This record gives sequence, C-alpha cells and structure tokens, in this order.
Amino acid sequence: MSSKRVLSGMQPSGKLHLGNLVGAVNNWLSLQNNYDASFFIADWHALTTHYQKTENLDQNKTEMMIDWLATGIDPEKATLFVQSDVKEHAELHLIFSMITPLSWLERVPTYKEKMENIKGKDLHTYGFLGYPVLQAADIVLHDADIVPVGIDQLPHLELAREIVRSFHHIYGTTVFKEPQQLMTEVPKLTGMDGRKMSKSYENAIYISDSEEDIKKKVMSYITDPARIRKTDAGNPDVCNLFPLHKLFSTDDTCKEVVSGCKSASLGCVECKKKATAAVTEALFPIQERRRHYEGKEADVKEIFHDGADRARVVAQEMIEKVNRAIKI
Repeated sequence: MSSKRVLSGMQPSGKLHLGNLVGAVNNWLSLQNNYDASFFIADWHALTTHYQKTENLDQNKTEMMIDWLATGIDPEKATLFVQSDVKEHAELHLIFSMITPLSWLERVPTYKEKMENIKGKDLHTYGFLGYPVLQAADIVLHDADIVPVGIDQLPHLELAREIVRSFHHIYGTTVFKEPQQLMTEVPKLTGMDGRKMSKSYENAIYISDSEEDIKKKVMSYITDPARIRKTDAGNPDVCNLFPLHKLFSTDDTCKEVVSGCKSASLGCVECKKKATAAVTEALFPIQERRRHYEGKEADVKEIFHDGADRARVVAQEMIEKVNRAIKI
C-alpha cells in the first residue's frame, strides 16, 4: 500500500444508485487497497443546498453508511467517518474563510452553473458560495496527498491549492500539502428518462432496489427514438439503455445487443430483459451484504464513530499546527 493519503466524500442525499456506484464507489474500492484512504459522509455540505429540509438527513446518512459497507468499502482498509463528527472541519473552514477573497469563489464555474440550473431554492447564502472553502478545509485537514476528481471538480481543487498558498504566504510558514488530483473516468450513466441518473430527477436505479423494481425501471427506459418498430434498425450509440449493457453485461452480450439492434433482429423488449438480468446479477452480492447490515444500524453507526475517532487524531494535529501558525 502507498503511504500517500487519498480522501473523498459524498453528500448524504439518500440511498446509492448505479450512477454513484460506477462513478465513485467502484473507484474507492480500488483506492482503499492502494492508499491510506479516508472516505467521509459530507453532511455539512448537504446543507449548502438543503438547509431548509433536514428531516431526512439522519436517515440518509444511515442508508449511505449501509450502502458503502454493502458495496465492499472496508473499515479495516479505509477510515470511514461523518464530516460533522470531526468538528475540526468547521474550525479550519472558518479560518480559511477569513483569507479567501470573494472574487475567487464567484469565478468558480460550478457556482454559476448551479445558480442558473437549480430552481425553487434560495441559494443566495454564504454557505453555498463558500462550498469550495469547506471542501478545501476537508482535504487539507486530513493531510491528503491525492483527491480523486472528475473534470468538473478540477476548479475546486485548484482553489484549494490557491487557499493553501495564500495561507502559507500570509503566515510565512508551510503547514499544508498542496493536494493533487487523481483524474477519474466517470462513466455517463443515464436514467429512464434519458437525463443523467440522479435522485432529484427520480430516474435512478438504486443498488437496494428489488429485482421487480429493477425490471420495472429498465423496462421504462427510453431507447433509440428513431426505432419505432421492432423491424427498424437501431443505433446503440444513441440508446439510453446501452450504457447499462456496457457497464454490466458481458462482452458477448454487448456484441449480441449491438449486432441485434443494428440488424433489427433483437427487439428493445428483449434487449431490456438482458439488461435487467445483467444489472440484477451485478447487484446480487451487494444486496446480500446489505441485508446483513439492515437492522443493525447501531452497529453500522459505531463503525463510523470509530472511524471518526481515527480521523480526529489527524485533524487535531493539523489544527494545532494551524493555530501555531496564526498565533492563536
């Protein structure tokens, strides 16, 4: 195992879906075997857009804990914790907020994008604008060398490095590492309606869905819109269902689907049945492990409390260095 530290987190918006699994968690399974890894549930980050609706937050955290363990995230290999259980995150965020210019935050591309696209919520808050500051604190508090990111998160990581450089310049001492990106390929996974799979779009297949629910959802997928009749030739490249095959079906099945779709020898219903079987088979061992943890919420939470104790040791050492640097 590498001595380098890797850190990543996820907002507790509910149960994990297939997009979360292939876009993040599968990558974590590899990282926990190769790095000193820490993974945290970012419940304070969830407040940046859901501060008015917190009644399900605790349950969402529990569901996410169970899902992580069910997928194979191992507390013996990685440090697992909840962000709010390590109060030093808030302390370092406060200190960083004192030295971060507003202009740095206002130029972050995702800030402008979300302001334009998220409707029905008042996002004119410091918490929403300052999301990247808290994110920077999360990373450097745990002395992370590496952060797995997709291309859309690169501006956030660069901002974290800018904040670190500013801190070192202002206080004349080096405290933090400058975290580096580990680029991750995030497969594009669409939901039933053709949009990106998302809980907010209500188009997601969850890793805890029953076989019947998976079947209903897959059968409702919008396929190639130009293929009106079974006898019409289709194009897998524009079919919303085909990414499921690419991610979960065998190579032989994928070849059969491509050939059958293009030649019109395989209908969409039969194609969906094959996708249902592939997804169900892939999720079977995860769901078996999930059933092991269901009803044992107290034990699951204890795993994350133990992880917080380990994370807090690193966090407190870092805060002591910070306070010495700023003369507090």
